[in-house]
Amino acid sequence: MPDTRIILSATWVVVTLIYLYGDVLRIYYGGDKAKALASMNLNQFVWLGIAVLMLTPVLMILLTLVLPQSVSRWVNIIVAAFFFLFNLVGLPTYPPLFDKFLLAVSMGFNVVTIWYAWHWS
Repeated sequence: MPDTRIILSATWVVVTLIYLYGDVLRIYYGGDKAKALASMNLNQFVWLGIAVLMLTPVLMILLTLVLPQSVSRWVNIIVAAFFFLFNLVGLPTYPPLFDKFLLAVSMGFNVVTIWYAWHWS
């Protein structure tokens, strides 16, 4: 059985790629979300917040590998639970079926992350 750190890092890689793939599809789809975001006059702090939010799964790949086990375990549980709830709340706001599918899959990987971190001894 692979090391739990590797499994947890892999779940964050998958979640990151799902988010990126969804963003690329959304750009090509040209749906309402992309148009609404492009037309919003957001300040730099909002964009910084979005950047931090989207950078978090990427950082979790490394943090899972370098943090002490007891810290990494709880950080994985908390961050994965946050993204699960964040996406659950946002799910109804994404009309295209591909968006709902990708968000549901990413939420499934959040559950897998929580499960592995919870059972990590």
